[in-house]
Amino acid sequence: MIEIRRLDHNDVPVLVMLAAEDGDFDIDGRGESTEAPNPDMARQYLADPTVLFWISLDADVVTGFLQCLVLPIRTGRGREVLLYEVGVRMRYRRRGIGRALLQHMEAWMRENSIDEMWVAADNPGAERFYQACGYERTKPEFFQPVYMARELDGE
Repeated sequence: MIEIRRLDHNDVPVLVMLAAEDGDFDIDGRGESTEAPNPDMARQYLADPTVLFWISLDADVVTGFLQCLVLPIRTGRGREVLLYEVGVRMRYRRRGIGRALLQHMEAWMRENSIDEMWVAADNPGAERFYQACGYERTKPEFFQPVYMARELDGE
């Protein structure tokens, strides 16, 4: 039976494990591991009240995770959630785990009077998944994400 729980500041080993086994949660399950987080930074990250991180467990095996951020709306009228990432371990896919993780996030949102969530589906499989869970595509003229990044190296 799958259990879902929210991580807290004591769950640093879970973040370390997720980094080491990150590839198993990628689209094709063949990605590379990511750099393990510094334990102090990971603890600080998990203690941040704007960070929400749930995991699904089958006994003591992490089968999936959902990571999102709570953001204030710039008008000052409440908050919204930015869904950052959902990942399910390859061998556990197509069992409703991703949907169950979303339902836990949505229940938390209802309990905290947050009624809007955004996600940028960055591949066709993710888009199909979110649509199957009841999410709708926004109008292209309203929201069309382009991913861009810049690393600052002590400038």
